[in-house]
Amino acid sequence: MNTTVTLKKGLFGRLNLRQKTILIICLTSLLLFVIVISSLVLGGESLPTNFGFKNLAPSLEHPFGTDWMGRDMFIRTLEGLGLSIIIGAIASTFSTILAMILGLLSSAGKKTDSFVSWLVDLFLSIPHLLLIILISIGLGGGAFGVIVGVALTHWTSLTRVVRAEIKQLKTQEYVHVSGNLGKSRWWIATKHIFPHLIPQILLGTILMFPHAILHEASVTFLGFGLSPHEPAIGIILSESMKYLSAGYWWLAFFPGLALLIVVLLFDMIGDNLGRLMDPKSAHE
Repeated sequence: MNTTVTLKKGLFGRLNLRQKTILIICLTSLLLFVIVISSLVLGGESLPTNFGFKNLAPSLEHPFGTDWMGRDMFIRTLEGLGLSIIIGAIASTFSTILAMILGLLSSAGKKTDSFVSWLVDLFLSIPHLLLIILISIGLGGGAFGVIVGVALTHWTSLTRVVRAEIKQLKTQEYVHVSGNLGKSRWWIATKHIFPHLIPQILLGTILMFPHAILHEASVTFLGFGLSPHEPAIGIILSESMKYLSAGYWWLAFFPGLALLIVVLLFDMIGDNLGRLMDPKSAHE
């Protein structure tokens, strides 16, 4: 017991909170990067089917078991996770760009601010999942429909943050001094306002990832998202529901657990980045 405590103190005792946070972010990011790269490499070839090995329980050869077509569930799950991360990354990026545009637009005047505020309230009044389904159906489904649907429904919270941050920055003394010295609005926006928005934008984008991934999986699970031919987690979970009553629990358990772990990893990165960017805790 004393040896374990001493080892932990030796490994982490010398690290302050900032160093521990950076270490956790790097390790978590590396794991997610490995998942994406592995899924892209494995996705290059179609997963072979072998009906002689269908519905096998988890084993050393097949850690996640096999499905009703004899396909290895570990590889299918890995491909599905990589696809979900890529879709979440694209959707979150476009959603962040939209939030930045609307946040900056709200600072242009009272009318535009009222319009952005009304737009945010409108989108918040509609359940995300329902709106994503409607947008996805309207665009014909598939990856494009899901990406657009997620991107158009996850910008509201970040827009509010950017809007509030810009309003606070515009009241600062150095901004007024720059205006009185004849600096243009563009100069003030690029030199004084935008640099202060970068941490909020970065953190907001990362925190969008878990929501984007879960909503993509939910819409696909309900049959309004990705094509059944795609190795998506939502498709895997939807198909596995038919076999749970037969006792093939691993078909849903391992993909669902893997999805939960990926979401928690993104949440962990976001929480630790928030601590890193907080002046009170960053230098502890």
